[in-house]
Amino acid sequence: MSWSIQTLLSELHDDIQEQLSRARKAFGHPGTKGDASEAVWLELLQTYLPQRYQAASAHVVDSTGAFSDQIDVVVFDRQYSPFIFKFQGQTVIPAESVYAVFEAKQSINADQVAYAKEKVASVRRLHRTSLPIPHAGGTYPAKPLQHILGGLLTLESDWTPGLGDPLVKALTNSDGSDRLDLGCVAAHGTFAWGAEDCASLQPMSKPATAFLFELIARLQESATVPMIDIRAYAQWLDVEVSE
Repeated sequence: MSWSIQTLLSELHDDIQEQLSRARKAFGHPGTKGDASEAVWLELLQTYLPQRYQAASAHVVDSTGAFSDQIDVVVFDRQYSPFIFKFQGQTVIPAESVYAVFEAKQSINADQVAYAKEKVASVRRLHRTSLPIPHAGGTYPAKPLQHILGGLLTLESDWTPGLGDPLVKALTNSDGSDRLDLGCVAAHGTFAWGAEDCASLQPMSKPATAFLFELIARLQESATVPMIDIRAYAQWLDVEVSE
C-alpha cells in the first residue's frame, strides 16, 4: 500500500465539509443546526490540536468577576491552567487560559461577522493577570499578555463570490478589539487578518485543513499563556453569594 499525504489532507477537509453539509440538511431547527455545526468544528480541534490545547463551548470569566458571552469554540490551555469550572453542563474558563475564540455558524454574511466580532470582543475586554515566573536560577518577568485570536467558522457564504469585497469590508470595519484574525468558509476558502493590517482571502478547495494548519501555526507563535494569579480569583471565596 502506498501512502499519500495529499490524500490524507484532502480527506480531512472532505470529512469536515460533509459533516457540516449533513448537519445543514438533516436538521430543520436553526438552533439544532447550529449546535451540530459547532460540534463538528469542536471535534476537529479536539482531535487534531496538540494535547496542550483543548477546545470547548464555554463562557470565560476574569478575576474581577466579569463574564464573556457564551462562545461556541474556545481554544484554551490545559497544561498550565489550574482550574476549569464545570457547572450544570456548562464550562467556565479563566481568561488567562484562553488562546482563541470562534463562532460557528451555518453561513457567513455581514450580520454574522458583526455578531462574531461582538462575541470575540466580550472575551478580549476581560481582565487577565500575569505573574512573574519562578525558576531554578531566579525569576522571569511576568509574561506580556498574548493576543487572543478570534474568528468565524461556517460552511457556506451568503455572498457571491463566497469570498470577496463584501467580506473584506465587513472584516475591515473594526476597532481592533473585535478584529477577526482568521476563519474558514468550508465551501469556499479561508480568510485572515495579515501583518499589514489588512484582510486576506484565500479561495481554495480544501479550506478546513488549511484553517487547522494556520491556527496551529499561530498558536505556536503565541507560545504559552501567562502565569495566572490564582489568589486574585480566591478573593471571591469570602464574598457572599447574592440570591
